[in-house]
Amino acid sequence: MKTNKSFTKRLRVTRKGKIVSRVPGHNHFNAKRSGAERRRKGRADSIVMTSDLRSRFLPN
Repeated sequence: MKTNKSFTKRLRVTRKGKIVSRVPGHNHFNAKRSGAERRRKGRADSIVMTSDLRSRFLPN
C-alpha cells in the first residue's frame, strides 16, 4: 500500500519514536485570543497510532 504523503508531511517522529503533529485549525482568527492561548495553540501534540495506521501513513 502507498504511503499517504499529504498526511506524512504534517507529522514528525521524535528521537524516542513518538509521532508529533500540530493540531489542525489553529492558524487563523487568533487576534482576539489571549497571549497564553495563542502560545498554547502553537505547541505540537502527540499522536498514538496502531501498527496498522503507522504502516499506512508513515514511510518505512
